[in-house]
Amino acid sequence: MSSPTADEAVVRMTGVDVVRGDNHLLRGVDWTVEAEHRWVVLGPNGAGKTTLMQLAAAQLHPTRGEVRLLGETLGAVDVFELRPRIGITSAALAQRIPPSETTGDIVVSAGYAVVGRWRERYDVHDLTRAGMLMQQWGVAQYAHRPFGTLSEGERKRAQIARALMPDPELLLLDEPGAGLDLGGREDLVARLSDLAKYHYAPAQVLVTHHVEEIPPGYTHALLLRDGEVVTAGPADDVLTPEALSETFGLALSLERRNGRFTARRAA
Repeated sequence: MSSPTADEAVVRMTGVDVVRGDNHLLRGVDWTVEAEHRWVVLGPNGAGKTTLMQLAAAQLHPTRGEVRLLGETLGAVDVFELRPRIGITSAALAQRIPPSETTGDIVVSAGYAVVGRWRERYDVHDLTRAGMLMQQWGVAQYAHRPFGTLSEGERKRAQIARALMPDPELLLLDEPGAGLDLGGREDLVARLSDLAKYHYAPAQVLVTHHVEEIPPGYTHALLLRDGEVVTAGPADDVLTPEALSETFGLALSLERRNGRFTARRAA
């Protein structure tokens, strides 16, 4: 399978609709993610964020339009060859992880695109990379602990280490801050900010409901409402009180300090 050329986008969606029955989950979506981009996708419940991520993860085909991922077109490529090149964390994936599986096995087994070890054989390179990623994401001390005994924050960080294990060209983070307390959220945002600023890191897309969870270093933003793109582009242009108010259907104020955002209902 070919890798994207220097001028080939990591993700390119053109005129994409996703229709289920009478419902348009996405309508007329045009979106391009370049290798150096770090995108945040914002929108209310039911906006189409999860559907967008399923397309980007090669887990769903569009009803209409074209989706190109890593130089390949969905519908004309074996998705089972494409998916290992994409790292993803999501609540759906977390639910598939057996609580009794050790954290170390959860991370290293991503190299074979399976959840937990079975009969695979791992060489020194695999084990070393898994150890490095667990150290980087603060879960190395839990390598022999069952996944089900970790805190919510530790589970989220272990899933990100797993997503990075196969050295993906695209990293998709579906609401990684959901369910975290304040300390867990701030620790995760700081680690994601470091990753976003790392030159050799893959292209990244993070889905969230909250501007407070946007890590400094994220370069672009896409706002969704009712399956349609409200606006998309460089974060400095897109993340405005007017655009957020339109997206969430409520008059909002927006503050930015030291690269972090805070949104409140407008007085």
